[in-house]
Amino acid sequence: MSDPSFWNDSENARKVSRRVKRIKDRIALLDKLKENIEEIELYMELAGEEEEDFSDEIKDNLNSLENKIENLELKTRLNGKYDDHNAILSIHPGAGGTESQDWAEMLLRMYTRWAESNDYEVEVLDFLVGEEAGVKSVTLLISGDYSFGYLKGEKGVHRLVRISPFDSSGRRHTSFASVDILPELDENVEINIDEKDLKIETYRASGAGGQHVNKTDSAVRITHTPSGTIVQCQNERSQHKNKKMAMKILGSRLLEMQEEAQAEKLHELRSNHKEIAWGSQIRSYVFHPYNMIKDHRTGVEEGNVKKVMDGNLSVFIEGYLKEKGEGSSL
Repeated sequence: MSDPSFWNDSENARKVSRRVKRIKDRIALLDKLKENIEEIELYMELAGEEEEDFSDEIKDNLNSLENKIENLELKTRLNGKYDDHNAILSIHPGAGGTESQDWAEMLLRMYTRWAESNDYEVEVLDFLVGEEAGVKSVTLLISGDYSFGYLKGEKGVHRLVRISPFDSSGRRHTSFASVDILPELDENVEINIDEKDLKIETYRASGAGGQHVNKTDSAVRITHTPSGTIVQCQNERSQHKNKKMAMKILGSRLLEMQEEAQAEKLHELRSNHKEIAWGSQIRSYVFHPYNMIKDHRTGVEEGNVKKVMDGNLSVFIEGYLKEKGEGSSL
């Protein structure tokens, strides 16, 4: 990094800088653990020599040490190929119209709160507002170290059970929404996409992004004909920038499909396909007749639904990473 020509390749320079920061953070954490251990040892020595009671200090330091070790252990589980990448998160409501669209917006708020509380940057790439309430679809770019690694376990169908605010009879409703998580690929990752296989359309943006995006046909929708994959981006004023981001999302999706197809041949991802299939939820959020959120893969439960909907997902993220034991390919 001290080489005068280091910043000539800005993309590579940013990549190296991020890697250096991650290494420095790990070293700082290990140094902090060492300090904690030395402090505990000191208090134990004093407890043996002095008449004063140092049990509270020892207990507090042990609890602090335990939390730091658990956090370090969790990070060692983020060893997947793309775990250190930014995350592209998409939410799509299931059947049920307004009810499911409102649930999709609740999930959008939950993930946005989680990202902000963890100092990640959130950028709305695509937003389609619901007809009466909620959202028809939304795609976010969540930027920060290991955001994909932490969020990859959120991929799948999320089920909500509640008394519907849209039902005048006050009946209980069940709603579904699917969450998709992809890594944002580096510029140097090559995915072979034949231009002849692409159908590129432009249209006037209609989502949340300010009036400036609505004046021109800057939004871009790309259809990859062989796979039927459709991606779109309407965040930027520039059609070129929207196309570039849409191509990046398409590349991530096609890469995911390639890796899943390879794993399927080896019979390694059959259970994962069942997990993310529409209708087989990974997590249930029950607001009525009792309060409980349960992850069906790990068995982790949380009774404080408000805390979770406000973005505190650590118990579920940690539970998934511990259950997996090691990073998956995606």
